[in-house]
Amino acid sequence: MTTVRKFLPLVLALVAVFAWEQATGQCVMCKAVAEDSADDGGLGAGLNRGILYLMAVPYILLSALFFVIYKKRKSAS
Repeated sequence: MTTVRKFLPLVLALVAVFAWEQATGQCVMCKAVAEDSADDGGLGAGLNRGILYLMAVPYILLSALFFVIYKKRKSAS
């Protein structure tokens, strides 16, 4: 078990390095869609709402996690 914990950061770093190109390739597609959309606010507004939704979910989950940890520590002391 300790060997797995010892190499876990290295494995995660390698996965991040090899997945970087795949992940950044999608940003170009969003930019192209945003540039091609008309200025009437239809597609661009939907794209912006989608980005905000995707950005908000991790913050909400992390906030809930930290709240649970805070409550457990407070009740333990």
